[in-house]
Amino acid sequence: GSTAIMGNKGSAQDSDGAAESVNLSESEWEAKLTPEQFRILRQKGTERAFAGEYDKCFDKGVYNCAGCDTPLFTSEQKFDSGCGWPAFFDSIPGAVTETTDADGKRVEITCTKCGGHLGHVFRGEYRKNPTDIRHCVNSVSIRLNPGKNKTKKNKSAAM
Repeated sequence: GSTAIMGNKGSAQDSDGAAESVNLSESEWEAKLTPEQFRILRQKGTERAFAGEYDKCFDKGVYNCAGCDTPLFTSEQKFDSGCGWPAFFDSIPGAVTETTDADGKRVEITCTKCGGHLGHVFRGEYRKNPTDIRHCVNSVSIRLNPGKNKTKKNKSAAM
């Protein structure tokens, strides 16, 4: 088995109990998802670089898992890395799980709730972002929920 590492140095505790996982059989996932979503989310595929709908999208909102609709990233965490896939310098605390690939070369990121493959995370690339971390995500793995994070500077200080 692989060792999962919780991302964001945060805990997976949620006040509304949303940390509960989604467990569907592969045939149930296949019925629920498009063939391309199934290939990427469940079979750990990768979409072509620069082909995804969210690579150059910088609309405001929350990016949810395409498999289970769990919020994973916010538009404020997204940056233009030039890598050809949507890139985020952080994720919503507890939403993304990191697992080192079997060959030890890369770190896979999955939705904590449903286990759907999102992409990989890279550290120390010296890209221009606040954390020096790049969550490289397949557009097919996420869905933008527009306008959901109208963060007011004075209210977001609650953390």
